[in-house]
Amino acid sequence: MDASRIKNEIVSGNISLGIELGSTRIKAVLVSDDFQTVASGDFTWENELVNNIWTYPVAKIWKGIQTSYQKMAQDVKDQYGVPVKKIGAIGISAMMHGYMPFDDDGNLLVPFRTWRNNITEQAADDLTELFDFNIPQRWSIAHLYQAILNQEDHVKDISFFTTLAGYVHWKLSGEKVLGIGDASGMFPINDETRSYDSKMIDQFNQQPAVRQYIWSLRKILPEIKFAGESAGTLTAEGAKLLDPSGDLEGGSLMAPPEGDAGTGMVSTDAVRVRTGNISAGTSAFSMVVLDEPMDNVHRDIDMVTTPDGAPVAMVHTNNCSSDINAWVGLFNEFAKEIGVDLKPNDLYGALFKSSERGDNDAGGLLSYAYLSGENITKMPEGRPLFARTPNSKFNLPNFIKTHLYSAFAPLKIGNDILANDEHIKTDVFIAQGGLFKTPKVGQQVLADALNTPITVMSNAGEGGPWGMAILGLFAKNKAENETLADFLDQKVFANPESVTVAPTKEGVAGCNKFIEAYKKGLNIETAAINSIDL
Repeated sequence: MDASRIKNEIVSGNISLGIELGSTRIKAVLVSDDFQTVASGDFTWENELVNNIWTYPVAKIWKGIQTSYQKMAQDVKDQYGVPVKKIGAIGISAMMHGYMPFDDDGNLLVPFRTWRNNITEQAADDLTELFDFNIPQRWSIAHLYQAILNQEDHVKDISFFTTLAGYVHWKLSGEKVLGIGDASGMFPINDETRSYDSKMIDQFNQQPAVRQYIWSLRKILPEIKFAGESAGTLTAEGAKLLDPSGDLEGGSLMAPPEGDAGTGMVSTDAVRVRTGNISAGTSAFSMVVLDEPMDNVHRDIDMVTTPDGAPVAMVHTNNCSSDINAWVGLFNEFAKEIGVDLKPNDLYGALFKSSERGDNDAGGLLSYAYLSGENITKMPEGRPLFARTPNSKFNLPNFIKTHLYSAFAPLKIGNDILANDEHIKTDVFIAQGGLFKTPKVGQQVLADALNTPITVMSNAGEGGPWGMAILGLFAKNKAENETLADFLDQKVFANPESVTVAPTKEGVAGCNKFIEAYKKGLNIETAAINSIDL
């Protein structure tokens, strides 16, 4: 679509806005009806560890949303010379899980508790046993039940609780709803009814610790919506909250708010049965859309859904790229010390490409990229560390390869459970995330780690917010009886640009050798947690 047509589409409001609140960045992406990115804006933020709780202040949530929107709107003015007044559809997505409880007056009762917290072990264990269904520590219901077990005073005042995406959507539209994918990270979904599992809700309500409260779980959970449905409209107050300049009008169709896992599936065209995708960022997760239930309950495998309700086996890791980013930042400081100013893509590209000269097993080096705790390896807290022996081959290529292997190590351990115990394996994973901006390097490491071909599409850097904008277009333009999978296959990804990298025999063997050493060395991480205070 040429610039003149795009300008007309913007003026007429024939556009869709996706906003995703990720772990390190909030991004707003404006998309035209032919699925092309028109403009974007972002805001960088970091979670804060306050009283041993990982959180983001509410004020920063809105500052980030407004800043990213303002930058997107300015991008439109710079490119097309017009303000953004009408938007056909808007969708909000965010980090899944976590805990945001509110009282009758809409007050947040405790600071937002993010997915990153490993503080609900007792609740997660008790509920997993009660439901015979895996409840990870980061799930919203685990946070609620742990607050009950802790006898936290705020629990008696809960009128409603939701996720970050659900909260933002509520403030923009007045609707207390969630897309089913995000809802499936709050409480288990029944695959047949495609709603919260009624039996499990009753089991929860009947627990002695829960019966003391006047609320019932069913009434405080958000209403479930499906991809393609309307989830309300942008109110005048919501428009002012999103765009304090006053340019934006209310009335936009609001798509069901989703989690970053759901938008990752959409942006990689991986919502159809037996497809798989991977998102790699601050955290990482892989998703496989199932055609039949798993045989067993696994504590390292989450059962969630696609944005249209199909069951998905999810391997989620709390840590991925943060430690790599920290080391790259150190190299950037050194570059500046010697008078060299490098753009981020050039710096990452040079370091990542050096890893291709490394040994297949990374030369006997070890790294644990645990900025926070890691459920898959049973680590309650994070202590990023690097280790080597006197005989290790300590050079730059091996150093960088070690950190790439380490970023994907928990994801590999989880996927080995799916492949070896449940015999679930896709023909290919479609991957997205900043780690894949450097062509083929991270892709090859991941292919070798999972022993599966990895495809990266041309939109790999856009990811979730673009996927959320696509869900907005689906809600706005959905044809009668059209499925999300058909919409993506036949319209959005009719002519995809992609690159697929296959695993190599040497790479698979080398990565497996690294993982064996990684598992043996986990006691180093445990010792660090026990010996080094936060």
